[in-house]
Amino acid sequence: MSLVVATFYKFVPLPDFAEMRSPLHELCESLGIRGTLLLAEEGINGTLAGTAAAIAQFLDQLRADPRLADLDPKASSAELPPFDRLKVRLKKEIVTLGLPVDPNQQVGTYVEPQDWNALIADPDVVVIDTRNDYEVSIGTFERSQNPQTRSFRQFPEYVQRHLDPAQHPKVALFCTGGIRCEKASSFMLSQGFQEVYHLQGGILKYLEEIPQDESLWQGECFVFDQRVAVQQGLALGTYQMCPACGHPVSPEALSPNAGSCPHCAPIAPSAPPIPHPDKK
Repeated sequence: MSLVVATFYKFVPLPDFAEMRSPLHELCESLGIRGTLLLAEEGINGTLAGTAAAIAQFLDQLRADPRLADLDPKASSAELPPFDRLKVRLKKEIVTLGLPVDPNQQVGTYVEPQDWNALIADPDVVVIDTRNDYEVSIGTFERSQNPQTRSFRQFPEYVQRHLDPAQHPKVALFCTGGIRCEKASSFMLSQGFQEVYHLQGGILKYLEEIPQDESLWQGECFVFDQRVAVQQGLALGTYQMCPACGHPVSPEALSPNAGSCPHCAPIAPSAPPIPHPDKK
């Protein structure tokens, strides 16, 4: 049976976020929904999987709260359950930057997928992938910079070391679903950057809406569930998780005998180089 995977977030003041946990957990359980839902004073962030009817009913309940009425989830499909269990957690931040940044006060300029290609083709625009290095390694946009971070907490340090508001006045940010680049845009504005743009709906919305022959995306997009990665049109990707180190790896790079990959085991001198998905 095909399942719907719904990804959504919204920065919105939720002073009663702690009281929201139990009712939402009970609702998900009653509908057979699995996945992760994060609640914080700054908003809500979730990736949940269930039947189409269950996901629709859950989202209807969320949108019954006026603060979440305009919630705009991104939906994809999965033939196998992408999550083993349900987690509804209370957090300080729905995406952890570790700094007192408030996207409810200021964020950059949203850019729809249909306008993204023109923006990142502009040579005056610095294009930055705000995801972690292991995510970037399997796919990214043309011309984008990889901050080579291991966690989102390291992004501010990258900005302070490598970017200057005077030298880099126009910046375009992107991430998987939009949440990290939205928060990153708020941080960069607080640091004096004047023109900060971010991809509305993230890579997932771009892959869903932009045709293959117009796409500037190279490779696959890592997702935080058992699908591992998706491709253009949100089709299931080819990458797997290495059982030894947990790094996303292409099937041809995964050792069939040792259960390891080039990230956790030395490559034999005679072995051909592993093709980088960004170069395909």
